[in-house]
Amino acid sequence: MKKAIENSGAREVHAHVEVFDGTVSPPGFAAVVLIDESHVSAHCYSDRGLLAIDAFTCGNTDPATIITQLKQALQVLSPTIVLMQEKSVDRFLPPEA
Repeated sequence: MKKAIENSGAREVHAHVEVFDGTVSPPGFAAVVLIDESHVSAHCYSDRGLLAIDAFTCGNTDPATIITQLKQALQVLSPTIVLMQEKSVDRFLPPEA
């Protein structure tokens, strides 16, 4: 995630990964990278084989660029990965000055 953000031109503000061992929450992890324009996050439910990723920006960075890089990296790491759903919503762009 950090590399995809770096490649997109967005500025990373903070990053954190929290691993869940299954004792309180389902096993997996949650990861977030805050960027000056919003965030990129991932939630993994390893017991179900699911990974959900979102990317939101409200500035000049196109979140689709970040998602494309993440999909390509995941395909290399796990060639049998299956994309179950992909959705895009209108971006939160500031009004022109």
